[in-house]
Amino acid sequence: MIKYASATELKDRLDAHARIGLIDVREHGQYGEGHLLFASNCPYSRLELRAPLLLPDRKAEIYLYDEGEGVAERAADRLACIGYEDVLVLRGGLAAWQAAGYGTFKGVNVPSKVLGELVEVAERTPQISAEALEDLQKNEGGLSLFDGRPARDYRKMTVPGSRHLPNGEMLYRFAALGLPEDQPVVIHCAGRTRGLIGVQSLINAGIRNPVYAMENGTQGWALSGRKLSRGNDAAPLPDLSVDQLEQGRAFAERFIARYDLPAIGPGEVPAWRDEQAYVIDVRSDAEFAAGHVPGAVHAPVVQLVQATDEWVAMRRARIALFDDNGVRAALAAFWLRQLGHDAVVVMDGLKLVADDSARSMPERLSGITCVELARLGCSATVIDLRSSMAYRAGHIPGALWAIRPRAEDVKAEVEGSVVLVADDSGVATLFASELDDETLADCRYLEGGMEAWTRAGGAIEVTPERPADDEAIDFLFFVHDRHDGNLEASRRYLEWETGLVRQLDLGERRAFKIIRTKAHADV
Repeated sequence: MIKYASATELKDRLDAHARIGLIDVREHGQYGEGHLLFASNCPYSRLELRAPLLLPDRKAEIYLYDEGEGVAERAADRLACIGYEDVLVLRGGLAAWQAAGYGTFKGVNVPSKVLGELVEVAERTPQISAEALEDLQKNEGGLSLFDGRPARDYRKMTVPGSRHLPNGEMLYRFAALGLPEDQPVVIHCAGRTRGLIGVQSLINAGIRNPVYAMENGTQGWALSGRKLSRGNDAAPLPDLSVDQLEQGRAFAERFIARYDLPAIGPGEVPAWRDEQAYVIDVRSDAEFAAGHVPGAVHAPVVQLVQATDEWVAMRRARIALFDDNGVRAALAAFWLRQLGHDAVVVMDGLKLVADDSARSMPERLSGITCVELARLGCSATVIDLRSSMAYRAGHIPGALWAIRPRAEDVKAEVEGSVVLVADDSGVATLFASELDDETLADCRYLEGGMEAWTRAGGAIEVTPERPADDEAIDFLFFVHDRHDGNLEASRRYLEWETGLVRQLDLGERRAFKIIRTKAHADV
């Protein structure tokens, strides 16, 4: 039986800072056009794949909402099937929330962006314009310019002369850079948040160099009439010596003490696991791949702070953070606690040995090869479950485009065998669970997906206008082209970002626990 909550009841729980989960089960494009401030997006198309990561505590009080069309009720049933015990649906969905007079927020990763804006106001984080940055670059001795985003973003575009070094890794590896203490350091991102948080992290840590965030990042550079550098190769992250690692540990202990951050040892982690807390490794991709604590989720510091809602769907979440010497975990805890979470640093956490937690999933579909599909020809119905934009760019001729919450739309067109094309076999399995038993009996997954079909020389059909924009509920059209030279989109985005704080009501503002800090050279 579905349990419901009214908009007022949910708002009261949020304003009371209760430890609750909040999930928007609509697709990404719908979510980005307007959602509750602290909602994480867990689209119904990927629900059972994503929910165990976003909500490890299956006994927690969890709220779901949609657009009032019944998807949230279907999602509640699915979560109950995989062990969630206390799931409630917002009665009337997003429309009921708005009708009650409560606000919604466009865009993604909004709480993290609000944090950056609040910190900039509280700390007056130093910034530098594109013009001033260019002048500094011409001076003898110059400056050190860093792009604080992940490598994939750096490759897409960056400010000329910038070096790739993600936030979090910056403080951790600062000693290995060997910079003169009087050399200015400038950090930029694509907009504002990561630049502001990256600079404020160094200031709070007591770094002696003059430090600045580049105003409005790559978009500010482009809006000033300057060209961005594209197609960049990210150099390997600088290695630390054994001495520098030990010095970093001592620094982490001072930072933890300075800001009164809670720290635990490996022996205390099992109790956190028993309570289904988040266990997150914040090291680099390469370090995590080389070895990690079993069961830990990987979220590099820069992304965990910048996009917290993509890993944590609980308010006041309990989060245990792992790294090697404590610097990155302490920095992550410092910012996550300002987002209202109960984040702790696990010192010596990599010594922990634990069992990976099992996750129940529907049985996977059987596969079909590209050769077998070609032999079936028109006798099979091919359904493409990839993103709407990937489908537009090229799909198997005659393939239908579909998405799980609207599976009913294609059922009438199914004839013969069904072959599902997806980037993830799990997505295909979940879509298949929406089909009736007769159709499901002859439903298979294309092995290797569209990549394998293309490699095999299969024919490709391009449909730039199909699916139509109103059907492409997975794609966020909101200023989506701001990184591809659309300056008007960049202006709109920056106006949106700087206006977020003004949208907060009193209850939402109180959820942020901003720590007023000053530079501490003795940290």
